[in-house]
Amino acid sequence: QVQLVESGGGSVQSGGSLRLSCAVYGYIYMPYCMGWFRQAPGKEREGVATIPSDASITYADSVKGRFTISQDNAKNMLLLQMNSLKPEDTATYYCAAAYVATMSPASINYWGQGTQVTVSS
Repeated sequence: QVQLVESGGGSVQSGGSLRLSCAVYGYIYMPYCMGWFRQAPGKEREGVATIPSDASITYADSVKGRFTISQDNAKNMLLLQMNSLKPEDTATYYCAAAYVATMSPASINYWGQGTQVTVSS
């Protein structure tokens, strides 16, 4: 059984930075894709960044140049460094894992519980 546990959310002013972490418990078979999604109130869950085990990293256009996804395999962690945060980045952020090459909310095998990010202007 795989469990994903996020941490690192919080409140920050516009232009600030946060780093989200996702601890991975259990074994995820290769090939896989891990990523971050977010959901703002009244909006659909959307992909933010993905890091496939055997392909290139992808970012949503809205976060390119500001967010960086990475993995710390030694610690079984998925990370999301968020810089130059904007009020429109406010959402609940979810860590996710899937046995697909391209992630979508419908294709996810494992979700974390979510962590809130609030950016004030």
